[in-house]
Amino acid sequence: MDKNSGALEGILVVELGQLIAGPFCGQLLGDMGADVIKVEPPGAGDPMRQWGNGEHKVWWEVIARNKRSVTANLRLPEGRELVRKLVVGADILIENFRPGTMEKWGLGPDQLHAINPDLIMVRISGYGQTGPYAERAGFGGIAEAMGGWRAIVGDPDRSPSRMGVSIGDTLAGNYGCMGALAALREREKSGKGQVVDVALYESVLQVMESLIVEYDAMGIVRQRSGAILPGIAPSNVYPCADGEYMIGANGDAIFARLARAMGRPELALDERYATHISRGKHQAELDAIIADWTRMLRVDDLERLMTEHSIPSGRLYTAPDMLVDPHFAAREAIVEVPHPYFGSLKMQAPVPKLSRSVSGVRRPAPRVPGADNLPVYRDLLGITESELRRLKEANAI
Repeated sequence: MDKNSGALEGILVVELGQLIAGPFCGQLLGDMGADVIKVEPPGAGDPMRQWGNGEHKVWWEVIARNKRSVTANLRLPEGRELVRKLVVGADILIENFRPGTMEKWGLGPDQLHAINPDLIMVRISGYGQTGPYAERAGFGGIAEAMGGWRAIVGDPDRSPSRMGVSIGDTLAGNYGCMGALAALREREKSGKGQVVDVALYESVLQVMESLIVEYDAMGIVRQRSGAILPGIAPSNVYPCADGEYMIGANGDAIFARLARAMGRPELALDERYATHISRGKHQAELDAIIADWTRMLRVDDLERLMTEHSIPSGRLYTAPDMLVDPHFAAREAIVEVPHPYFGSLKMQAPVPKLSRSVSGVRRPAPRVPGADNLPVYRDLLGITESELRRLKEANAI
């Protein structure tokens, strides 16, 4: 679709992962310009093709954008040999199988580095490649539980809630991408590839802020606290006459501006609310005061006041809101990608934005598994069409 001007142009990625964590890592690398060759099992392909809401499963269109698809049956020697041939010229390989699977197939780090010492191998798994739990089955939700996320999400009088997206998987994909980029930089100095070992539960643990140190230093065990972050006030979603609105005025100077916007400047001088610590101690009563005020205002009017007084705040956006918001449009945060059935599909744009090496969606997701078998196997690897027919008959591709 667009000329590739991404920072990773010229980097070849072989993606063996399925579902979310590995493919999301591949999505990020592809968005930044890498040539991502996705290896799918023959037939139905990646189960991600069937995931999502509604009649048409369009999540695939996001996570598989900027990728070429080939098929290879990794349970057969011929399929594994195709992967080895791809690896010879690859910079990065991504896999998210259970630890030991790649070694069983003869595709472990030692075997692959023997044919390509420069290869960076991103290995994403539930518990990492080592340790007593390494060979356990692990999904993102389980990692969220082990990493501490699930225990603190939701209301204290109910069972833990889950976030509405697969945060454990996408965090792991992000760290896999980050590790691959660091390994690429190190390879410029050493000339050697290496393994990037990403555990889903550790990816969750990494964003748990002060959870560990607070317990180690003071014996504090974080609990579920519903819509608030204990001690951080005011920072909450407040009711309005026609909806809800998020306000984050937990800094001292910002709270003083909020008090003036409310027509109650004395609140900022009240010893119960004057400082960060005191507001945290009186969080519930302060939230009640603010809620009593906001519920008399319409969202538009409240937003106008918050903007005038320079108070961090915002609406609770849904997809329809995003598609008509002028800031999303000005920033090109939503891109439109051609699609053979819908004509085009709107989806989130690549992040982050680089000033010169522009990331983008250069090609839509492959329509069927193996859509690029010929250009990859024949043109890139030099495999004859007669050999490809034989491999297809053997169910190797």
